[in-house]
Amino acid sequence: NMSHFFLLSLFLLVTFIAFVHTIPVRAKNDTNYIHGVDLSQPCSAGGFNCLKNNNYHFAIVRCYLSVGRVDPNCANSVKAAWAGGMSHVDIYVFPCPKCGNGQRQIEDTVSHMKQQGANYGMLWLDIEGTQYWLGDQARNRAFFEELLAGLRSTGVHAGIYASRSQWDPIFGDSYSAGSQYDLWYPHYQSPPNPSMSDFSPFGGWHKAAIKQYAGTHSLCGCGVDYNAY
Repeated sequence: NMSHFFLLSLFLLVTFIAFVHTIPVRAKNDTNYIHGVDLSQPCSAGGFNCLKNNNYHFAIVRCYLSVGRVDPNCANSVKAAWAGGMSHVDIYVFPCPKCGNGQRQIEDTVSHMKQQGANYGMLWLDIEGTQYWLGDQARNRAFFEELLAGLRSTGVHAGIYASRSQWDPIFGDSYSAGSQYDLWYPHYQSPPNPSMSDFSPFGGWHKAAIKQYAGTHSLCGCGVDYNAY
């Protein structure tokens, strides 16, 4: 009868909505890109294996905190990412400009990872948030150059996460001291789109290596942003 038909229709609709809600955010032209995640929270090997099964194949894990110390969860998450089947595992440093001694912050991160036996591909500097910086472009540039000195002293393979909206207020639009390093940039569009055709030059960069195309999702029990190259 009609009431049963209505209830069945309602059930199917609710089931469909629930199913759609659990589908990971995927971007168009999927097969043209390699997708991955970045994380600021711990994630288990099982979580990474689930991410791999959802077609995310690389991970970039936070390893230094804005309060000025190594992230205690980083090494375990990096090891878990490898164990879970990630093809590439990188780390990122969210520096503490107000703590000073940028070179030491990089060196502390690299030595911690060595002590923990946690291997990674690249180290990315996360440059964002004027509130974390020093309120003066000249002082900001000086601290950034301390970070670059740390990259040189450790010999780590490095890149920089930045966007024009953050780079220009922090350093000034004519500053290009980081442009010899690969760029990872964020740009969120609706629907999410991994294509880098939207990239607009800044900071001496004319192309990017990775795009962060969607932020702050939960998938496989892990809090992630979505990236592609």
